[in-house]
Parts: sequence; C-alpha cells; structure tokens
Amino acid sequence: MYNLVLMAAKPDDWSHEEFISWWRGEHADATYGLPGLRRWHHTEILDAFEERSQGWDGISILSFDDREALDAALASDEWKAAVANVGTMRGRRIAVMGEEKVMVPRA
Repeated sequence: MYNLVLMAAKPDDWSHEEFISWWRGEHADATYGLPGLRRWHHTEILDAFEERSQGWDGISILSFDDREALDAALASDEWKAAVANVGTMRGRRIAVMGEEKVMVPRA
C-alpha cells in the first residue's frame, strides 16, 4: 500500500468535537469517492504522550495500491472537491506520503 498521511489541528475558533465531527462527517463525505482509495483509517487524538506532541486533533491514513494510484487520486475531480470542502480553514496540517510496511500482521 502507498499511503497519504494527514495530521491536522482544528482552527482556533472550533472545538475539538466540532472538528472531529466535521472531519468524520461532512469532509468524509467529500473524500469517500476518491478513485483508487482502498482503505481509510482515522484516529481522533485524545491525549499526547509528551508536551511537544500536543496540539493535534486527528490523523488520517488514506491507502492506495501504489504511488501511481495516489497520484491519479490527487489529480481527480474528487480530490479537488475534497480540497474545496476544506476551503479556507485556518487549522494546521502535515501531509506526507510513503510506502506502507506491515510490522505486526493481524493475528
């Protein structure tokens, strides 16, 4: 799998709950249709291990078969619609991509 990993923090004028509700609701609806999307995991961040890790609200991992499939999704009208749904949101985000390696397989 080739993953797009997004870590995001809410805008200052939103509550954590509002942000997670939007991300898993309205924004998810705009994202489900991405061509080639094989899996989407979302983690609501409820606590931070250390102080420097604080200030984030959630992580999404969107999985595709390979880099070419991700590139096709990023060039799609569905991606443009998902980006438009984010609009001018003032929250912070980190977006990275890479090859997945399963370190502990499911039992």
